[in-house]
Amino acid sequence: MLAFSTCWNNSRHADGESMIEEIVALGFRNIELSHGMTIAKLPGIRKAYARGLFTCSGVHNYFPSPVEVMIDAPDAYEYTSHRPADRQRAMDMTLKTLELAAEFEARYVVLHMGSVPLKSAKWTKPLTASVEAGHQLTPEYAREKIAFVKKREKIAPLYYQRATEALATLAERAAELGVKLAVESRSRFEDMPTEREMVRLQEAFADHPAVGYWHDFGHVQLKHNLGLLDHGQWLERISPHLIGGHVHDVQWPARDHRTPFTGTLDYTDLLRHFPAGCPLVWELSPTRETAEIRDSLAIWQRMFPDR
Repeated sequence: MLAFSTCWNNSRHADGESMIEEIVALGFRNIELSHGMTIAKLPGIRKAYARGLFTCSGVHNYFPSPVEVMIDAPDAYEYTSHRPADRQRAMDMTLKTLELAAEFEARYVVLHMGSVPLKSAKWTKPLTASVEAGHQLTPEYAREKIAFVKKREKIAPLYYQRATEALATLAERAAELGVKLAVESRSRFEDMPTEREMVRLQEAFADHPAVGYWHDFGHVQLKHNLGLLDHGQWLERISPHLIGGHVHDVQWPARDHRTPFTGTLDYTDLLRHFPAGCPLVWELSPTRETAEIRDSLAIWQRMFPDR
């Protein structure tokens, strides 16, 4: 099932109905309601939904955005935070998101599970700069990468525990509402969970029908480009838990949320791991032009008519 995320045009609209209409005009009827949405747009979205303009494929936490957060910040509150009040706010906002997802008959809610307290400026960003400079095959790069992995794994258990405890509570409510919790692959190694942690998490919840894996093509490719994993091998390993994915392209080495077919991803190879009917949501940067999106959509429909 092909769908499109409101993250592309949310910031350009004050009214939810016109936002939906613009996406429908691109050629998409399945829409993911994404984070960063002000509560003021809800009436217009409800009106568009009542008109039958779109089907809600899913919702990305938090929806709507917390009223006290003035920017699009899906990680403003984390289940892994050392602040109990922030952890509780994250839970409360997610429960509200689940209720709205049920209202719009969404299939899933995409979740960010938090992070470990390591600064990206010290770890992921220097590694990315080294790759951009062509140093990824040097002994120095290998040492830096291994040191990063060891440091993160040493401090991770507490934050993994907090994330899984939150997920256990949320999964009960999700099951009651008939909505799946889609735990998303993240772009930074500092984020929770890593791929090894994701396997543990999915196996821990294997018997819970409300929990699964959400594959972000761009996020995983960024880690692939840093030599932290192999994109295709990872998808093959995690595919039994797949709920769906965010589709976008990556321009080497770290510019993601590009329009499909404008970067380095081989969709033909990667899509074979996705079952038929699996939601594939284009999640594009607001900088992407309408004409570029339409051209890429035409290519996609020729290449993948059943997707």
